[in-house]
Amino acid sequence: MTATTATTAVNSLGFAKAPADTRVVVAMSGGVDSSVVAGLLKRQGYDVIGITLQLYDHGAAIAKKGACCAGQDIHDARMVSERLNIPHYVLDYESRFRQAVIDEFADSYVRGETPIPCIRCNQRVKFRDLLETARDLEADCLATGHYVQRVVGEDGRGQLLRGSDPRRDQSYFLYTTTQEQLDFLRFPLGHLEKPDVRKLAEEFGLIVADKPDSQDICFVPNGDYASVVSKLRPEAAEPGEILHVDGSVLGKHDGVIHFTVGQRKGLGIAAAEPLYVVRLDAATRRVVVGPREALARKVVALRELNWLSGPIPAEGLDVTVKLRSAQPAVAARIFAASEKATARLELYSAEYGVAPGQAGVVYAGDRLLGGGWIARAEGVEGAGLAA
Repeated sequence: MTATTATTAVNSLGFAKAPADTRVVVAMSGGVDSSVVAGLLKRQGYDVIGITLQLYDHGAAIAKKGACCAGQDIHDARMVSERLNIPHYVLDYESRFRQAVIDEFADSYVRGETPIPCIRCNQRVKFRDLLETARDLEADCLATGHYVQRVVGEDGRGQLLRGSDPRRDQSYFLYTTTQEQLDFLRFPLGHLEKPDVRKLAEEFGLIVADKPDSQDICFVPNGDYASVVSKLRPEAAEPGEILHVDGSVLGKHDGVIHFTVGQRKGLGIAAAEPLYVVRLDAATRRVVVGPREALARKVVALRELNWLSGPIPAEGLDVTVKLRSAQPAVAARIFAASEKATARLELYSAEYGVAPGQAGVVYAGDRLLGGGWIARAEGVEGAGLAA
């Protein structure tokens, strides 16, 4: 092999140059996954820079225990960087995070929706501002610890696939990634399972090797969403009525923020049959409940559609779709709607607990095609919108 051939060989990140000549910014949250990404790339000889976003808004006084990329997490990211001997920077994004993620989270609950702030954070903070910072540092790419896989299609553009471990796959939370962002991103853990990642952390001598995974939304570390929303939007905690789908009043509640579509436990009412939250009417502060069959939905409207494949055919496209992050994908047909950036999903079998504010994420096999926010869902007979 000649020297010229050696220098132009494609490295593990897809660049035709030596790892030492390839600069990679790693988004380091202080957890084991992103720390191992930094360790792997450093071991492979890349020019690695670690960046941690400080996201917690102290002025909001939201959580007493701290939050994602605050306090202990920043300390851990710094210690890992020192261990790996890589530069590490902390960027203050508290104001941006409050405006782009926390405020919308609260507003979504006020509207009677069930939001997913992690998706908005990826869309509006991590994969926008952090990418700009990586480019300012003249990086070739940005690497994260997400459990997804990136491959290059026949057109030379990046494609996003599910993580190889279905228990860890995080593609649902990345559906808003644009093609331009995907071309710049890398996901070194997509082919690994969690135990393998922890073993690598031990091998690298990282202090986070046994650090537990975060189970809560970062700015709600105790899981008490209602408390956070009531502080930010007190009107969301105003009491109202609990109605049966037949129109009868069954009781009172302390605010729609305590409920989500599909919820069965904690309704605070006694009934002869199991009842579920069917609809939240935020305008009238009513929680509508009914039997499980009242939850059945077969048509789902999506808004803010982000699409990473070719145009959706006029006759529709057979796909699978995840309507909640923890639920398996189901068969559906997607149609482009007349309004820009909207689509309609027709499910082949009824689904239960389809909640506005969640995401409908669309796949072809393991490939993520795109998705959108669930705006509303229609019942089996096409009547009665779950707004």
